[in-house]
Amino acid sequence: MSENVVSTGAVNAVKEVWEKRIKKLNEDLKREKEFQQKLVRIWEERVCLTKLREKVTKEDGRVILKIEKEEWKTLPSSLLKLNQLQEWQLHRIGLLKIPEFIGRFQNLIVLDLSRNTITEIPRGIGLLTRLQELILSYNRIKTVPMELSYCASLEKLELAVNRDISDLPQELSNLLKLTHLDLSMNLFTTIPPAVLNMPALEWLDMGSNRLEQLPDTIERMQNLHTLWLQRNEITCLPETISSMKNLSTLVLSNNKLQDIPVCMEKMTNLRFVNFRDNPLKLEVTLPPSENIEEEEERELFGLQFMHTYIQESRRAEYLVLLSETFIKLNGPQDFISVILV
Repeated sequence: MSENVVSTGAVNAVKEVWEKRIKKLNEDLKREKEFQQKLVRIWEERVCLTKLREKVTKEDGRVILKIEKEEWKTLPSSLLKLNQLQEWQLHRIGLLKIPEFIGRFQNLIVLDLSRNTITEIPRGIGLLTRLQELILSYNRIKTVPMELSYCASLEKLELAVNRDISDLPQELSNLLKLTHLDLSMNLFTTIPPAVLNMPALEWLDMGSNRLEQLPDTIERMQNLHTLWLQRNEITCLPETISSMKNLSTLVLSNNKLQDIPVCMEKMTNLRFVNFRDNPLKLEVTLPPSENIEEEEERELFGLQFMHTYIQESRRAEYLVLLSETFIKLNGPQDFISVILV
């Protein structure tokens, strides 16, 4: 009996020793594997950093990272070692996201990540207080964070062809230096209040959205000189548009406008307009030009067309008023007789 007890105890002791050895061996193997993986990561980061350094150029005294048509779905953290960069130009590289550490690139002046597959803008973007240009067109962004309003130096913002952006945070009206804004080919149904309240805005493109009307408060954009509104569903223009004294270019082609408001003849600074492909209720034929060159250069639905249309509109209103007055004084029967004669 005692011999069996001793034998069992010896077996258990040997088993315990072996289990400890196996456990230690597994732990050693795990540590070695982790160490090897760490070495691989370090090596990969060094390779990436070397490749990134090869893409750095200097133009007009500005340090630029320029990559195009290469696959970089994510950007490595080793990029932080190039924090002296002042401009990123990363086009068609399949980039899925802007790195969370973007806010640590305090010297960035231009961030151009157009034509990628980015789905969101990180909140850290607001740390880039020196950023002057942010170009994120042709991506898949759906919303814009309010933290973007902290980019106090921003002058140019392009979010065209993201297709799903439908609004902007009100805080973006705090971008006091923003002069250029491209929101074309998205899902806006109206001009956001944030845009109407941007004090320095000079150039705005909201073409190819779903705008149905322009707000009466559009006159707030007193510094705006160029407004692109082509390919929307706008049915009428507010009278207040005539108060936009600095507006020189207005594109309204491919909308649902049925009329041109008379007040627009007061817009003496207008140099280019386009009303092409609108279901305007009056048919207007421009008078022939005196020479062939002018005829070729003339925009058929441009400024001269607008003024001619307004004249015809006035004439039509006058005839209607005249007809109504005649009927009121002489009766509808006499009016019909006059028309037949």
